[in-house]
Amino acid sequence: MDSASPSATQLKKSDDPVAARQSLTVTDNRTGKSYELPITNGAIRASDLRQIKLDPADFGMMSYDPSFNNTASCISRVTYIDGDAGILRYRGYPIEELAEKSTYLETAYLLLHGELPTATQLKDWTNHISHHTFIHESIKKFLDGFHYDAHPMGMMISAVAALSTFYHDAKDIFSAESRQLQTYRMIGKMPTIAAFSYRHSLGMPFVYPDSELGYPGNLLNMLFGTTGVRYRPNPTLEHALDVLFILHADHEQNCSANTIRGVGSSHVDPYSATAAAIAALYGPLHGGANEEALHMLHEIGSVQKVPDFIRRVKAGETKLMGFGHRVYKNYDPRARIIKRVAYEVFDLMGKNPLLEIALECERIALEDDYFVKRKLYPNVDFYTGLIYQSMGFPMSMFPVLFAIPRTSGWLAQWQEMLLDPEQKIARPRQIYLGYDTRHYQTIDQRKDAPGA
Repeated sequence: MDSASPSATQLKKSDDPVAARQSLTVTDNRTGKSYELPITNGAIRASDLRQIKLDPADFGMMSYDPSFNNTASCISRVTYIDGDAGILRYRGYPIEELAEKSTYLETAYLLLHGELPTATQLKDWTNHISHHTFIHESIKKFLDGFHYDAHPMGMMISAVAALSTFYHDAKDIFSAESRQLQTYRMIGKMPTIAAFSYRHSLGMPFVYPDSELGYPGNLLNMLFGTTGVRYRPNPTLEHALDVLFILHADHEQNCSANTIRGVGSSHVDPYSATAAAIAALYGPLHGGANEEALHMLHEIGSVQKVPDFIRRVKAGETKLMGFGHRVYKNYDPRARIIKRVAYEVFDLMGKNPLLEIALECERIALEDDYFVKRKLYPNVDFYTGLIYQSMGFPMSMFPVLFAIPRTSGWLAQWQEMLLDPEQKIARPRQIYLGYDTRHYQTIDQRKDAPGA
């Protein structure tokens, strides 16, 4: 219970009319009793429902909320989203301003420290991360042990989890110095693990980090560089990757953020918790969504076939991937930025042949009442796949490229959870609808269930 907010019983005894207005009156029609629950920050505490019961021995009332559609599990100061208005802010800064003026490493510092860095702080931050881009040679051998066609996302999950066996000091999670060191290591090593996973799938030799390159440029170097020749990343591609990393750095309490908070609440080391978050991101409904959007565009095949595909979507026969969002009921602000970046990449690398199909899908969806009424606007996944493909990335690398920048957001969420005195080990309740007490029967007493 927040010490600044009164409990339900305290409020019932209060004669303060202002305090009384900041409450919710609930009448239990089963008993006729009324209860007054305090409202704090626009929410009631689920634990205040526990006083509503039929019998003193009862556990008390619970709320049932599958997939946490309307449940706040934490108080956060990291990322703000207004889905109806199409607003996304990191620590109060609009995503549009950060994408235009900031860099990924500066944005990562903002997410983790709460403020934009000074010039000295940014230089120190960048140097520390650059210093920690190299991985232990045994990790390289570990990656070599995977089959040639192993998915790079699976390799990343395993390698990040394995880091916990190399850095035993990571278990000291309540040491600010240790957390900072693990943060340097994690953000620094993620591009290296990603690039080595990709090169392994191609049977190509690993390219080691180059500390003279910027964060996205170094990733491009390790992905596409050749041994013996100094790699010089194209400024347009490096900028595009930097913007994409900013847009993907954090996104409030999504599936993977909820995962790192839940797993981290057991006080496990940050590498294990981050590996769990990467696993959550691996799913096609989360980090794999841009890959699904690209598959859809390939399936459509041509602009002429778009109307028939839209007809099938409206008939419920298939889905329009890359449109609509669990949170946004307006145009995803990241999608507007991504679309501009896409054209910069296409001007350099050539227009992606799927672009015309994508634009026609978008045009119809923004004009057709079916999609407008359902507020199905393009989301960030719709164009990212086209950009990544034009830059030369295979689809298997799309979720990996998502995981690299999201690491800073995950760590910000993890640290905030650790330092929140109200947070305990995650342990949701359930509504049990199974059998009541049953007694064991020997095998000769058992009969096949009807219809078995």
